[in-house]
This record gives sequence, structure tokens and C-alpha cells, in this order.
Amino acid sequence: MNSSNPRITQQDVADKAGVSRGIVSYVINNGPRQVAPETRERVLQAIAELGYRPNVHAQQLLRKQWGTVAGKDLGLILPNVALLRRPYYGSVLSGIHQAAHDNHHRIRFMHFFAELHDPVRFNALIHREEISGLILMSLDQCIHTAADKKLIEQIRERIDNIVCLEWYAEGLPSVSFDRAGAAYLAAQHLIQLGYRSIIYLGIEDERVNGYLRACMENQLPVNPTSVFFARNSETGYQEVERLISAGIIPRAIVAGSDEVAFGILRCLRQHQITVPHEIAIASIDNIPLAAYAAPPLTTVDVPKIDMGRVAVKVVIKNGKDKDSTTVANLLPTKLIVRESSGA
Repeated sequence: MNSSNPRITQQDVADKAGVSRGIVSYVINNGPRQVAPETRERVLQAIAELGYRPNVHAQQLLRKQWGTVAGKDLGLILPNVALLRRPYYGSVLSGIHQAAHDNHHRIRFMHFFAELHDPVRFNALIHREEISGLILMSLDQCIHTAADKKLIEQIRERIDNIVCLEWYAEGLPSVSFDRAGAAYLAAQHLIQLGYRSIIYLGIEDERVNGYLRACMENQLPVNPTSVFFARNSETGYQEVERLISAGIIPRAIVAGSDEVAFGILRCLRQHQITVPHEIAIASIDNIPLAAYAAPPLTTVDVPKIDMGRVAVKVVIKNGKDKDSTTVANLLPTKLIVRESSGA
């Protein structure tokens, strides 16, 4: 996908695709008339190859009227709409918007990664005339195919000021929390309370390493029946149901997130297994609902709002300092002790 040229017009796209200018307009605006799928694909291919951006001059005029320039505008790309329904990410997003406001910037747009596979939208948004920096949030959740990886490369070709938030990409600055350290804190807390049969149930990432390190430092047995994976309440519930059916009943559980812990609690309650008297739980995240679980969750507090703030500060700083180096910003965590661990 070539860098866009403001001189490229709808007529140029029409000529390359072998269609009328009206057909190009219908494709760009999704109507009012329908366009045959093969024709639409031909037009989109022409748009991608030419780097056509709709209404460039009109957009520039609007920015002048609003008193804004790309130097104060930031873009935000999210993995999917499901993220917006999760309290954890709501806190991160609030930090992003607050920091942008405090630093006299604005979030120019917030879109989902899959939308950028549309060349019209890609060319309209991913451009230096639109934004001075881009925050890519948790995209490890949605980059699965060769096309997804190619899209990331195309974004990096277009925008040279990018920050990864809650994930890592080689050669790019990042902001996240110490995931291994968080799981280590949770596991170490349970070990210090005297529990010896402890499993990990949660997300498959650095958290596993933190759990394993705590176990090995304290000479606890670690085997294939010690680590299990779940990403949310539903899968946490399902995995505990499976473990109980298999006769695997630990004395304590390190839950990879509060959401996973909620699923664990529900399943244990349905099986009349009491927490913490029969199974203790320590979790990670400290979302607001954790304090209102039954029993309230012992959990490792993740600096969610601060991560959003730091991501904005990094992208603003790097936009001003073109010689800045790639840095992984790893924010610390702290243990919040409540009833679920039996402390």
C-alpha cells in the first residue's frame, strides 16, 4: 500500500479500476446503489494501490476551522468491541482520554483493528496529516493471520510514532504492567499463608512464569496438573468444572485475572466448595467489582489508569523527540489483601 497522495482523485481510482466515477463513489460511501462484489473488490484494490484518501482538502479545511492540527491529534486502535465491555479496559481508556486532555491533545479517532483492512478507512485514518501518533492497544488479541501481520507492517510504514499498550511488538516502545511480577506476588502470598497445593488458572502469558518462579523458589511441586488456561469468567468457570470432574482439587488457586476468578467462584459455589476455607484464591487486576465478590477477592492491583496515562505521555514525548529510543515501560503492581485468600 503506497503512501497516499493528495492529488489522487476518485476519477484516478475509476480509471485504474475500469469503472465510472459514480461506481467509485458508491463503493466509498456504501451506497446508495449496490455494487457487484467483484467490481467492489476491484475498486478497493485500486484505492489500496493508489493510496486514495477521500475529501483530504475538506478535512484540512475543517481542522483549520476547529483550530486543530495533526500535531495535537492521536489515534487509538483496539482489538475488538468485546474489550469495551470489560471493566479493566474501561479504566485504561479513561487514563488515555484524561492524559490526552491534560496535555492539550485529543483522541482523533478510536477504531477496531479489523476495520483497517478496508483500504478506504485505512487511507483516511492512518496518515501523518491526520495524527501525530498512534496507540495500538492489546492487539496481540487479534493478530492471527498473515493478512493481520501485513496490516501491522503497513501501519508502521505510514506512522513512525507508535506506542504499544498492553502488548509488545519488536522495535516499538511499549507500556504494560509487570505480569510475571503480579502472578509472583499472588502466588507468594498464598505460599506465605501455608498453602502447598497451588495451581495457576488464567491467561497464557508472562503470568505463568511468575507463578512458576514463586513455586520453584519455595520448593513447591510443579507439574502438568499445576497450570491451566482461561481468559474470562466463562472459561474460568468451565475449566474449574472440568478440574472438579477430573478429581483435581487444589488447596489454592492463582487466578490470572479477576474476571477468571469470578468464574472460579461461581463454579465452586455451585459445588458447595467454600472459599477460602476449602480453596483459597488470589487474583490479578483489582477491578472495582473485586471488592464486592463473595468473598471479596485478594488481588494484585494493576495500575490500569496509569498505563493509559503513560501511553499518551510516551507517544507525545516521542512525537517531539524524533531521536527517542525504544523503551519497554513496565509499571509495578501491589497486592491488595481481602478475604478470598484466607489471610
